Amino acid sequence: MSGTREAGGCRLRRKAKESMQSPLEQFEIRPLIPLRRGSFDLSFTNSSLRRVLTVVFLRVFVQLLAADGGGRLVPSRWQTVGESLYGVVGARTQPRGVRGQGYFPFLFTLFTFILRSNLLGLVPYSFTVATHLIVTLALATIVWVGKLLVGLRLHGIRLVGRFLPGGAPLARALRLVPIEIVGFLITVVSLSVRLFANRRAGHVLLKVRGGFAWTRRVAGGVVFLGHFLPLRVLFRLRGLETGVARVQAYVFCLLSSRYINDRLEGGH
Repeated sequence: MSGTREAGGCRLRRKAKESMQSPLEQFEIRPLIPLRRGSFDLSFTNSSLRRVLTVVFLRVFVQLLAADGGGRLVPSRWQTVGESLYGVVGARTQPRGVRGQGYFPFLFTLFTFILRSNLLGLVPYSFTVATHLIVTLALATIVWVGKLLVGLRLHGIRLVGRFLPGGAPLARALRLVPIEIVGFLITVVSLSVRLFANRRAGHVLLKVRGGFAWTRRVAGGVVFLGHFLPLRVLFRLRGLETGVARVQAYVFCLLSSRYINDRLEGGH
């Protein structure tokens, strides 16, 4: 009996050691359906699966709104959820003016995609696509290209002249124009890095705290009692990360709206 108990304790300690190898293992992209063509890797990965699930959820959500909550006077449960999201996205982040209303569907889709991805990543043994810079960079690039196209459509070639602030002397153009160009390009970096850094840092913190609690849990003896404190902190951190997931989706959408609004009004 003692030998069996010792063997079970060794297995627990081995699992604890494996779980503490690196908090970055949770961000590893693993191929689920390998597919290679020469030097190109087109495999369907765990990251691809989460993005597909997010898109499917959005499609089902919109279908439920259209079928079950299509503008009833007494809203259904799905319509209540949709109206709550509209209160966040539509009333607070929509670009100003009549022309700005046309960009609401894009901003609403962007917000719900990021929000759903962040919340899905908080499920144990799941994967958060926003913890990879390439994903957040792709979303930020879409916003940047979109605001550039809006500016060109409304202002044409005159958009180039806005890199020199009004009233500035031409003698300072060599200094001011590069600064304005950097400010115009930096939006891609600011949008992508903010979302990426917040999501990755939060998941690393959860992994470290969870590994610390699990190590004390399998230690046995009096040390076993010490795992309750980090476990309590872990639950509080998970609640905090849930709030951060919502806030970051809102901030990304809010800044995207401000950038589009600048294009509509002729600014940078």
